[in-house]
Order: sequence, then C-alpha cells, then structure tokens
Amino acid sequence: MSATAPNRISIGEVAKRAGIAASAIRYYESEGLLPKAARRAGRRVYDEAILDQLLFIELSKRSGFTIAEIRKLVSGFAGNTPPGRRWRALAEEKLEALDQRIEEARAMKKLLLTVSDCHCPSFRDCAESIEAIRQNGP
Repeated sequence: MSATAPNRISIGEVAKRAGIAASAIRYYESEGLLPKAARRAGRRVYDEAILDQLLFIELSKRSGFTIAEIRKLVSGFAGNTPPGRRWRALAEEKLEALDQRIEEARAMKKLLLTVSDCHCPSFRDCAESIEAIRQNGP
C-alpha cells in the first residue's frame, strides 16, 4: 500500500482500490459528494473510509440516481436522518419515474416491432398505419 501518512492513502491508491479514475474522485469532491481531502505535500490523501463512500456513490449511480440526487442523499437531509429514511424519500420519486420510463420503453418496443414488419408502399401509408395502431392498439 502506498500510504503517505499513517492511515492515509494517496488518491492514486484510492482510485486503484476503488476501480475508478482519480479524476472521478476529484469530481465527486468538487460536487460535494465527498469531503475535501486532506493534503500532504500538496497532494490529496484520504482515510480508508473513502472507499466506503465511493462504494455508496457507485451503488447510488447503479440505482439510477443522478449526481444531484446523490448529493441530496449525502447532505440534503438533517444530519440525524437515518440512511433508510433518506433512501426511501428519494427511491419513491425514482421508482415513479422508472415506471414511466418502462411504459415508454414498452411503447417504443411495440412501435419497433410494428415498423420492422412494414410492407407499406410509402412512408405516408406507414405513418398512417402506425398512428392507427397507436390510437387503437394492434
């Protein structure tokens, strides 16, 4: 381990262990997702707890949260708000939006299946057929 001080690790080591670029760590710091790093000889150094914070950010991103939403999870609640309550508040909003996106994807799939079997002589005929299907169903 390339520790630069007791219990402190360099940004390069954090990046390597977290499997992300050092620039992502600097970005998360600039966006308020991570606390400002301590500095040793002008270089960022971190406590190993940073790895848990980065894991939390990755989990949040994989759950579909934006940087702004992750920032809200991290600091948009009273300090004594338990994590579960934070997750629930934002998850309810995210689930509603996700349900809407799923419906849009189903409609897109239906349309693509329809046009992939198109035998219309012109785009105008095709557009009219698609509009009829959209309004009345197949």
